[in-house]
Amino acid sequence: MIVIDREGASSHIDREKLLDRVMGPDRFKKSSELIRAGRLPADGLAFVAHNGKHIIGTVRLWNVDAGNAGSALMLGPLAVEKVYNGSGVGAGLMYAAINAAHDAGHRAILLVGDPQYYARFGFVAAPAAGLSMPGYFDRHRFLGLNLGENVLDGTRGVLRPTGRYKAH
Repeated sequence: MIVIDREGASSHIDREKLLDRVMGPDRFKKSSELIRAGRLPADGLAFVAHNGKHIIGTVRLWNVDAGNAGSALMLGPLAVEKVYNGSGVGAGLMYAAINAAHDAGHRAILLVGDPQYYARFGFVAAPAAGLSMPGYFDRHRFLGLNLGENVLDGTRGVLRPTGRYKAH
């Protein structure tokens, strides 16, 4: 049975191994990593899917400043073991993350990803059109989702991390 739950303290190593298998070493070259580097995910907004004792999927949300829109979240990475592709695990993780962000009072989520895949969750390019990210990113893959009011409409600026730093 597949269960989606908040990420536990002991999930770190297995989650990193999953990300290495699914995304490979190039994941560290992405502009999103510049935002996540050295930071902790937003409180209560990191999820894993597991089948018994094995982590088969993961998604996290990160605190960012979205230009003149102020506080927002950055989603990523979303990763699912390849054998579970098409099983609904990724969608389950997405809905868990979006619903938890909404319930916690967050106003917007941004991500870099496949527009066709993320459209089913309400992500589109228009809310992110006036924003940019540090480093190179694919403009057509930079998407936003307003949670309630249209806080990202007309927003300008560069995303920058605002989350807590990891303890060393």
